[in-house]
Amino acid sequence: MKKLLLAASLAFSVGAFAETTEEVSPMAVSPIASQFADLGLSVKSVSDSPISGLKTVITDKGVFYASPNGQYLVQGTMIDVTNRRNITEDALSGVRKSGVAEYQDSMIVYKAENEKHQITVFTDITCGYCRKLHRELDDYLAAGITVKYLAFPRGGLSGNGYKSLMNVWCADDAASAMTEAKAGNEVPDVKNCQAPVAEHYQLGQSFGISGTPAIVLEDGSMIPGYQPADALAKMLDQASKKS
Repeated sequence: MKKLLLAASLAFSVGAFAETTEEVSPMAVSPIASQFADLGLSVKSVSDSPISGLKTVITDKGVFYASPNGQYLVQGTMIDVTNRRNITEDALSGVRKSGVAEYQDSMIVYKAENEKHQITVFTDITCGYCRKLHRELDDYLAAGITVKYLAFPRGGLSGNGYKSLMNVWCADDAASAMTEAKAGNEVPDVKNCQAPVAEHYQLGQSFGISGTPAIVLEDGSMIPGYQPADALAKMLDQASKKS
């Protein structure tokens, strides 16, 4: 209750002194943002959900639902049974498309010569199926699928997995370094490395990713796990026909 009164008081103060102070983000005075912050969640946006009285909350750890005052939190998938739609996935698809676009310049890219589709893969060095996908990279490229990598160290932002990904991204030839690392070979340490591996990891968490490989398709939908090139190509071709 004290938190709600504090939020209300803050909102009044902002309105009363709007002419003499800088504009304050709505998230700064949102009771939902305040309550979620106590749980370690950073709120990016709040919008109405299809259920009256329940808000859709986009955070740095994925999609949640909450009462307007932030007291009640719901974690899970919302399904529109009548229209056979995954409401939560629809919300995440938009977040993924915009998020992936922000990090285009820091991806390691293997471009297909006759490109038909692009996939963005959150990958780790120590992941068995990540290595399998990379061993079959030529199959993806031959199928016209450009593969773009973002980093997702499964062990978090410490340990050998994180360090290896940093060295790969900072290597002079990052694409070759990735191949060496996926083959189990050591990648030389790069001093003063400033690779955005932590940012990639946080981005993946906001997409709801918890394991690798995680494949984000062009429409923002995600496949949690390895898919062989021929099956993925068929899936992408079908998706293109529907759009």
